[in-house]
Amino acid sequence: MILYGTNPIAWSNDDDWSIGDHLSLDDCLTDCREIGFDGIEKGHKMPDDGAALKQALGAYGLRFAAGWFSTNILTNDIETEKARLKAWIDFTQAAGGDHINACECSNTVHGSDGIPVNDRPIMTDAEWDRFSTGYEALSAYAHTLGVKMGYHHHMGTIIESAADIDRFMKMAGPETRLLLDTGHAWFGGADPAEVAQKYMDRVSHIHCKNVRPDIARQVREQGLSFLEGVRRGAFTVPGDAEGVVDFAPVLKVAAQHGYTGWLVIEAEQDSAVRDPRQYQDLGLRELKRMAAEAGLDSTRAAV
Repeated sequence: MILYGTNPIAWSNDDDWSIGDHLSLDDCLTDCREIGFDGIEKGHKMPDDGAALKQALGAYGLRFAAGWFSTNILTNDIETEKARLKAWIDFTQAAGGDHINACECSNTVHGSDGIPVNDRPIMTDAEWDRFSTGYEALSAYAHTLGVKMGYHHHMGTIIESAADIDRFMKMAGPETRLLLDTGHAWFGGADPAEVAQKYMDRVSHIHCKNVRPDIARQVREQGLSFLEGVRRGAFTVPGDAEGVVDFAPVLKVAAQHGYTGWLVIEAEQDSAVRDPRQYQDLGLRELKRMAAEAGLDSTRAAV
């Protein structure tokens, strides 16, 4: 079954809380209910208690899609990381979810406004070994507790480029799964359809993010931070004519591999500039249409 979700960063940003501070959680969840989403991912304005979050989302007819978990494998020992992960698994399951969006954040620059996203961390061979081995151990641990953990390749982090994704997926073991983010793939220099073709049998979650290429070029050429790119509007939703990502091939590959689970519109923009209700409504309508045309979602008519 395909479920359609969104992320509250379209309303209120999680890396820079000043973006969208004028909007409440009720504003966000009311929009989501009226637009027609099945669920939503975790945001900083939501309850941090899993049961309370499940109740809060349920009041709007929404399910918990997933939440971000920052791993620190390059700085912590694995037992410390397992204990941290166990607490997040408990939260996830209490909220009614079964997926974790994981990303190594021990040295990321994506949340640092004064650092160009181009200056992201690059691992040594020893760090590659430590990270891949550690992440596989955490994935196996999550699996034993009934939770899927997809690695979120992301701008400004150790896994950003096509080469990074390939090396990670080759080095990591059989329990490691990938969160395929179309926008971060494109921005990082990868073809989202090629990533899908290579790894869809290991993809546990899909973020449907679009990119405005002119603004992405500004970020690269002017040495801007990731957050400045967000403020300028580097990202947008499926169906936006200003976006460059071709979603149809990705959705077709997903259909061919029998993908089930969430398609999440994770497209952060400055909500004071670009109305989230308008953009998310467009994104959901277009995503449903493309998923139906790709044969990925045969249970719903395109809208």
